[in-house]
Amino acid sequence: MNRIARFEKVSYARFEADFKDTFPDYSSDDIKFIYEDIKLPRRATAKSAGYDIFMPITYELKPGETVKIPTGIRVFMEPEYVFMIYPRSGLGFKYRLQLNNTVGVIDADYYESDNEGHIFVKLTNDSNEGKTVTMPALTGFAQGIFMQYAVTYDDDVNTLRNGGFGSTTGKQP
Repeated sequence: MNRIARFEKVSYARFEADFKDTFPDYSSDDIKFIYEDIKLPRRATAKSAGYDIFMPITYELKPGETVKIPTGIRVFMEPEYVFMIYPRSGLGFKYRLQLNNTVGVIDADYYESDNEGHIFVKLTNDSNEGKTVTMPALTGFAQGIFMQYAVTYDDDVNTLRNGGFGSTTGKQP
């Protein structure tokens, strides 16, 4: 089995700023406790492909509601790999819990971004049965899989990333 990546927490300052952006009613003391309890992604079984990503807080999502979750994590990975994020199968099946971008794509160079490569997951409860989903703190709500990718023979990209959404338009080195 290839070992190609390492999960880490983002700095407390980064997490606090990003968490307050989504959840402004939390105090700095509350956020510090949440940060200290962050669980790094891990596989549930020896043959699991997916790394569970854990909720930093307990959150209830009613049908039709959307929330952006700052996970507090980042991932270093070798070049030629990507971390693909999906909803947990059971949550999608039972509640139609979906990622807003369908699949999250975390490139290896995202780790170097000004935002420390902080991974966010934006969820929507797309239930058409009126089901509210409660996601307890420290339980898996999404899963990520590392995948190797390839490029074309004539690929000559030399731009660098800085940031998240829209940043792969890049800048010249």
